[in-house]
Amino acid sequence: MDFKDNFSKQSKAYQRYRPSYPEELFAFLSSLTKSHDLAWDCATGNGQAALGLADFYKKIYATDPSENQLANAIRDTRIIYKNEKAERSSLQDTSVDLITVAQAMHWFDFDLFFSEVKRVLKPKGILAAWTYGPPDISAQINELILHYRDSVVGQYWQRENQYVTDRYSTIPFPFKEIDTPSFTFEKRIDRNDLIGLLESWSATQKFKNETGKNPIDEIMSQLEKYWNNSHQNKSATWNIYMKVGIK
Repeated sequence: MDFKDNFSKQSKAYQRYRPSYPEELFAFLSSLTKSHDLAWDCATGNGQAALGLADFYKKIYATDPSENQLANAIRDTRIIYKNEKAERSSLQDTSVDLITVAQAMHWFDFDLFFSEVKRVLKPKGILAAWTYGPPDISAQINELILHYRDSVVGQYWQRENQYVTDRYSTIPFPFKEIDTPSFTFEKRIDRNDLIGLLESWSATQKFKNETGKNPIDEIMSQLEKYWNNSHQNKSATWNIYMKVGIK
């Protein structure tokens, strides 16, 4: 099965501008598993979630079908990176305590992935998938980001992105769900960081590929108006929306 490679071209931007996740999220997930021998981070991208898991599990197996993403992944001796699809790994049966999917499960072939999850998870093992939306910076900038997402590049999103817009509430999840706390993460960013984040969106890249233009140009004058000093740091906050289930 071919995978939709929406991020290889901007893998460096993805690594630099995508936010990291809070330690509290990984501490919560680790509290759900009886043993802490092996965690599998599917579609690891640049390894942000894998690195967060490394403080709680003896070994982290991190896979991604994109070689470019793995080439830009965070290096750590506790993480084993493999160029593999989430739907078909080389992991042994009933060997994994925790499976995580950060901002990626909407791209998977659900039936094949869930079959693989059931194969590799230990009894009572945990699957956790999460997503997040645009950052909360200020009322004016938030509105501009939503205008960019929905109007400027709106037609360039793929159907799978609707699961993200729906905060994973509509994504299939054939496991007994576990209630989770609310998690957020915050980062100080400047204007160029926000531009870099928008550059890492798959719809931005699709717009560029199909038109030869940069869609961010359409909002730059307004963004500069609201954020006139490009080096000024502002607080950006993301809400995390999770699905956590037990085998």
